[in-house]
Amino acid sequence: MSGWVVLGKISGLYGVKGWVKVFSYTEPRDSIIDYDPVFLNIDDRWQQYRVTGCHTQGKAIVMKFDGIEERTEASALIDCTIAVAREQLAELPADEYYWADLEGLRVVTLDGVELGSVSHLFTTGANDVVVVQGERERLIPFLRPDVIVTIDLEQKLIKVDWDPHF
Repeated sequence: MSGWVVLGKISGLYGVKGWVKVFSYTEPRDSIIDYDPVFLNIDDRWQQYRVTGCHTQGKAIVMKFDGIEERTEASALIDCTIAVAREQLAELPADEYYWADLEGLRVVTLDGVELGSVSHLFTTGANDVVVVQGERERLIPFLRPDVIVTIDLEQKLIKVDWDPHF
């Protein structure tokens, strides 16, 4: 899915006028509101939609898309992935990364032991966690520079200070 960065997923309906609830993967959660247009994956095809309304509603985020005017139209969008084109993302400082850029990178210990590649990341109350798939799954805390020592996007490599037996 190169070229696309997934920001969230449509998780339900909100009201009767075509609004949908969105589960956001962005951090902070409500920064998904900042993107327009967005692309929805409908029947394995990315389709562009203009956002005509978007706001937080309690703990939820709700969105309205151009051309979706009633609940039955919106119901067809439930479970659709929401993405943006990579060019829509803001430039980050040199020491910050989008999670999407880390997925697929090889993970190697300081001693050169190959652990696998980054499957995905998730957040906990304490820190983010890198899920590494290799001969087995490893959960490695995203703690820089103590555990995550270097990230090299050009080499597609993350070096970690991590015991390969864990």
